[in-house]
This record gives sequence, structure tokens and C-alpha cells, in this order.
Amino acid sequence: MHLSVIVPAYNEEKRLAKTLIEIDKYLKTQKYDYEIVVVNDGSKDKTAQVAKDLQPKIANLNLIDNKENHGKGWVVRQGMLEAKGEFRLFTDADNSTPINQVENLLPYFRQGFEIVIGSRDVRGAKIINPQPWHRRLMGEIFNLMVQMIVGLWGIWDTQCGFKALSREAAENILPRCQINRWAFDPEILAVGKRIGYKIKEAPVVWINDLDSRVKMRSTIKMALDLVKIRFNLISGKYGKKI
Repeated sequence: MHLSVIVPAYNEEKRLAKTLIEIDKYLKTQKYDYEIVVVNDGSKDKTAQVAKDLQPKIANLNLIDNKENHGKGWVVRQGMLEAKGEFRLFTDADNSTPINQVENLLPYFRQGFEIVIGSRDVRGAKIINPQPWHRRLMGEIFNLMVQMIVGLWGIWDTQCGFKALSREAAENILPRCQINRWAFDPEILAVGKRIGYKIKEAPVVWINDLDSRVKMRSTIKMALDLVKIRFNLISGKYGKKI
């Protein structure tokens, strides 16, 4: 299996079908084999049923149906570790980054990178329907906090929900991770950096979703999680280099 696409989903019954159909439509035109893995995070709506209804139409669509809510980080790790692809991409259910942008990421694996992340803040990136100024400011402040607290200097966009790991990196990094909710992205990168993997930011097209679920209180919780990540790095909870 060449590529696994993991889609974490919580209460996404209105957006999920369109996203899955678009992912499958694009990947069917590629020469490599692939799978799509939906991980339902204990949704209270019909998210799981939407995925089940599409399985007869999308032969390579798999569903992991959690009955309880664990958090986006938890289900991303679950899906990435149960996937079979040599390269494993997780992407948001709102399809903010179109699946065709994976072609901006995959070539870097041939150059020796093991973690390749979509970025809205490097040369070549394109943002459609930019966020309001206050959200952009919040994002810039959070990114500075990530760099200072976690030590991810030079990585300009840790929060874009479009990230790919090699099979080896996924299996070595993700079992060490402990953050279950919003700040799981910086944790993956921090653990990957700690154990010696090369990280690359690749420009992507990103379409702002007006129904974004990241609120001010989520940003505060993410900041607290950054402190936890820093403590884990200092105390050695993530282990040593491989």
C-alpha cells in the first residue's frame, strides 16, 4: 500500500461525504494504490453512518468507529497506526486543504525527509478566503509560543491539518505521543525532531472554513499543552533518539 489518507471526524455528517468523494475521485486517477481511513471520534450525529453508506461506492474506504470521544490527537494516532500505507497523511474532514496537494508533499520523502507537513506560511502557499485579522493574529502568537516553548524553530505553520509521515516515522513517533486534543500537532513534530527525523514544510493551497471550531478557549488549552510538551521533553518522557 503506497498511501493511506486518515480523516479524523467528530460530528461531521454534513461535510464528510463530499470530502470522501473528492478524495477518492482524485486518488483514483493516480498510479499508486491507496486507502482512506475515517476515524469517528465518538460523534453524536450520523458521521459513522455517512462513512458506512459510502463504503459500497468507495471500495478502499475503512471506518474506525469509536463510540466515545477521545480527542483529535488520539484518533489521528489511532488511524495513522492502524493504516497500512508506506506514507500516511492525515487531513481534515472539512477538506480545507484539497487532496491534490499531497503531490506537493510526497516528493520530499524521496529527498530523505520522514515528516512532511503542509504549510500556509512558506513561499508558494496559497490561502483562499483568509481568516479574519484577529484569528491570524492568534495564529501568529501561537506559532511564536510553539517555537519558543517547544523548540520548533524555523517551522512556521504547525497547525495546518495536512501532514504526512513515512510508515517508519509514524510507528516510531506516534506511540510516544500523549497529547489527545488540539496541541497534538506540535507534539508530533517535537517528538519527531527529538528522535532525529528530518521535517519539511511544503506549500499548500488552504481554503478557510468559516465553520472553524477552534475557539479562544481552545487556544488557551493548546498553550497549556505546549507547557506539558516542554516538560515531557525535559523529563525524557518521549524517550531517546533511535
